[in-house]
Amino acid sequence: MNLFKSIATFGGFTLLSRITGFFRDIVLANFLGAGLVSDAFFVAFKLPNLFRSLFAEGAFTSAFVPMLSQKLASEKKQDAIDFAAQAISVLAFILGLFVLLVEILMPYVVEILAPGFVDDKGKIELATELSRITFPFLLFISIVSFQSGILNSLGKFAAPAAAPVLLNLTMILSVFIFVPFGETVAHGIAFGVTTAGFIEILWLMYFLHRQQIWIKPDFHILKLLKNTDIRTLFKRIAPGILGSGVYQINMVVDTILVSLVGTGAISWLYYANRLQQLPLGVVGAAISVATLPILSRHLKTGNNKEAHDVQTKAFEYGALLSIPAAIALIILAEPTVNILFQHGKFGSLQTTMTAQAVIAYAIGLPAYVLVKALAPNFFARGDTKTPVKYSVVALFANLSFAVILMKPFGHVGIATATTIAAFVSLGQYLKGLNNKCFWSCSHILIKQIIKITVCSLIMGIVIKLGLIILNLYYSNWLLLPITAKITFYTLLCILGLAAFTISAKLTKTINFLEIKSLICNRRKSDA
Repeated sequence: MNLFKSIATFGGFTLLSRITGFFRDIVLANFLGAGLVSDAFFVAFKLPNLFRSLFAEGAFTSAFVPMLSQKLASEKKQDAIDFAAQAISVLAFILGLFVLLVEILMPYVVEILAPGFVDDKGKIELATELSRITFPFLLFISIVSFQSGILNSLGKFAAPAAAPVLLNLTMILSVFIFVPFGETVAHGIAFGVTTAGFIEILWLMYFLHRQQIWIKPDFHILKLLKNTDIRTLFKRIAPGILGSGVYQINMVVDTILVSLVGTGAISWLYYANRLQQLPLGVVGAAISVATLPILSRHLKTGNNKEAHDVQTKAFEYGALLSIPAAIALIILAEPTVNILFQHGKFGSLQTTMTAQAVIAYAIGLPAYVLVKALAPNFFARGDTKTPVKYSVVALFANLSFAVILMKPFGHVGIATATTIAAFVSLGQYLKGLNNKCFWSCSHILIKQIIKITVCSLIMGIVIKLGLIILNLYYSNWLLLPITAKITFYTLLCILGLAAFTISAKLTKTINFLEIKSLICNRRKSDA
């Protein structure tokens, strides 16, 4: 299984999902804006996604994929699939009870998640109603995560990576299908969220069937809980719930605190976070998902050198793709928010506030991507406890700095605290892997990262000069018609990419012959 091919496949389809996600956010910005209704909706949308990250794509997947990959490498395929079916059955049962409990306690849950809503009766009632509509999405998307884990363990990354596209498209269509029948626009879109989760299950079920895999639910839950493999799985899951969910937990801390800042602040952070999620989702998630099964198989067969090389490449790819993305996002923050979101109910004030948060988040982007590249090294070894320790430290760092910075800097201070926590987390992973002799960052790799940073700064300078020239010529080019803005924005991106490519070529930062070889090998293997 080729790491480059796996990252490229997953990353390519994830990019497609992020692009459709931007269209979704454009629609949301147009119909919801950034005020009371949008704040309530985004709390409702974040709630199932928080637990999704903790239970599904975080702890469950991080424990499940290595076990399934190792079983596929050493046992009969059907035995491995039976284990997967048992795991999904237990997951669905537990989460079904959890969803029911949270639905009953939803008013109290919303008060905890958004304490700033308490003084506004209409706002908290709306958030509670919307959350009750969206929360079943957690059960559906958790099953989707397990289906994705099975396909990823088989080296099939395309269908799982494309699944989020269905969520984005369904939310867009819900504006026209469900909204006319809902009490508000937000109610209609909330129904679209839950519907999308069920559609994604059907989507991946089709691709599992193409692999001759049929997941039959097992209703003997008490018997399954006594199964040795299932017990091992849950022992690994328990500490991993906190360990792998640090990013989403930090986002929840942000939501709780920013609800105290004022109306609109939750929405500003949501849109800013969505922009950060493009490179984080495409690069970070692709590297994490692709690296985990490959590392698991190498470690299972005792190929420690190959595992070390895979980790080094994953870290290098993460730096190569995230550092220039972060610098570009910092410089182009306001134009990006303006072009994507400033229309309908989303005005210039919202653009300014969102752009400020984008810059704060973007500074920490490389740290988050590199953490995603390093975390699979622990999970592939069945070590889910160590990430917990790192997460607790990062959480306290985030909370401490958020409380300190939110009063003088508002929502920007909260975003900055999240960035600080990202670097704290990265430092712990680097030190921990080195201390346990799992992996260390070599001098060659450090030199490579410095070169990537220099090339990225050159790219940033070129883009900034382009912006200065545009503003000198047009006074404020962001007041131009949308077609002209998109044209100039595209040219700036092309100019920046050219600057990075040329500087990378001159400094030998990128081995273009190696990349060409990897692409050619990928095409041959696809054929």
